Amino acid sequence: MTGASLQVAMAELRDASAEGVYDEVLRLRGDGTTPASLRLHGARVSVTAVPVADADARGWSVEIPLAAARWGGPVLPLPSGNYALQTADGAPVSTPALPLTLLRGLRAALDGSGMLRISPPVNPVYDSGEAQDALERRYVQRSGALENAVFFESFYGRNASCNPLAIDRELARVAPHVTRYWSVTDRSVQVPPGAIAVVEGGPEWWRARGAARLLVVNDWLRRRFRRQPGQRVLQTWHGTPLKRLALHRPGFDPRRAVAVWRESRRWDALLAQNEYAASILRRAYAYLPVFALKARQLWVEGYPRNDALVLDGASERAATRALLGIDETERVVLYAPTWRDDRTEMVEFAGARELATDLGEDVVVLVRGHSRTLLPGRDADGTRVIDVTGFPDTTRLLLAADALVTDYSSVMFDFSATGKPMYFLVPDIEHYRGELRGFYFDLEAHAPGPVVRTRDALLEVLRDEDAVRERYAARYAAWRAKFNGRDDGHAAARVVERMLRAGFLDPAS
Repeated sequence: MTGASLQVAMAELRDASAEGVYDEVLRLRGDGTTPASLRLHGARVSVTAVPVADADARGWSVEIPLAAARWGGPVLPLPSGNYALQTADGAPVSTPALPLTLLRGLRAALDGSGMLRISPPVNPVYDSGEAQDALERRYVQRSGALENAVFFESFYGRNASCNPLAIDRELARVAPHVTRYWSVTDRSVQVPPGAIAVVEGGPEWWRARGAARLLVVNDWLRRRFRRQPGQRVLQTWHGTPLKRLALHRPGFDPRRAVAVWRESRRWDALLAQNEYAASILRRAYAYLPVFALKARQLWVEGYPRNDALVLDGASERAATRALLGIDETERVVLYAPTWRDDRTEMVEFAGARELATDLGEDVVVLVRGHSRTLLPGRDADGTRVIDVTGFPDTTRLLLAADALVTDYSSVMFDFSATGKPMYFLVPDIEHYRGELRGFYFDLEAHAPGPVVRTRDALLEVLRDEDAVRERYAARYAAWRAKFNGRDDGHAAARVVERMLRAGFLDPAS
């Protein structure tokens, strides 16, 4: 059956959800022969359903779920984005158009070409600029006591991960009475047990952001920010920098300089993985005492997200591999390039499909795009290739991997805490170093692993891991001494202790 011959006579969006359960569906009725299956195919997620023939065999019906369990997590609404309605062989299916409908877990609209557009479940009444302005004014004008609560946000709400997640877990352990809100882009983001998800732009998001005593973020604060009396902000950042940041980026832009200065004024404490990072972040964000109008702190405590990498992670490694369908006997190579300022999608210099084939049948290649490439592009595929760009927690992937291939990503400073081999594929290093961003140090001179320009060279060094370990042992040891000295498995505990000691939260009520 082809897409051209498949006609859908009726379509509706239905919400039969109970509290805590998402079972919204796209319900279709068609005439003629019953198709074998239909699917909604998105960039990162697809869902499939089998139509059922009517009793008189003159037509059929199907309910395609608008929710999915991803990476072993709970069933949650589909991520925001566009989903093409297709037959089993990928042919498009035309449908009647449906206006934007608000369900409990998402909003969805269907156009006549069979494209379903999914959006966050924020009531359309708050969609307009005027409505958002009103919510913002209410936020700015808020008065009253603050909640003994934390407002967490990681990578602009695209997932619940990184240092904020590790801090959340430790805080839940030592101060379970503290309320924990998580800013999310939509309901597809899984938040930690006991936490409350608040969808960006909705009334509850604005309320929680203004009422929480502490905000813990790992990137810039978006939208309007007005500090309430007694409110504090902990900026954990998201990596030790190789590439130049903020005020250090190539070319002087006065608007950028003003934006950087304003942003860093919002932070009461800034977390750094090591002294090197502290020095860079302090200068790149003008986070200097001489410019401070209030007491600000710079905490060099290691990265909470790396605690799991240096503790006994054998069980987490095994669980992650099992979740990904990887046998413990297989060698896992994680390819994790950073994003490029001059493109939206992930670079794929490694050629994951070919790399997996060339390395042999006992090798699995994981492809991990940067958080900024999560929405653009589509998952890589191939035999023994698993695209884990949408996997919520990078730390678990680092545990599961046996080797890392990266370029200029700060993941190099995290993975080195494991002591496992690293390889650097940098075919565009002159352009990246000389024009796009620039480096703080000479990667080729100090990298704790081979720096190569081509796929063939990468394949050669990946095939000779023992020699690589021996050749780079001294460099690797020096690297770890400089960058991983505080990654001892107790960073989250130290950070939470400092938060409580500094009075950012009430530890007793």
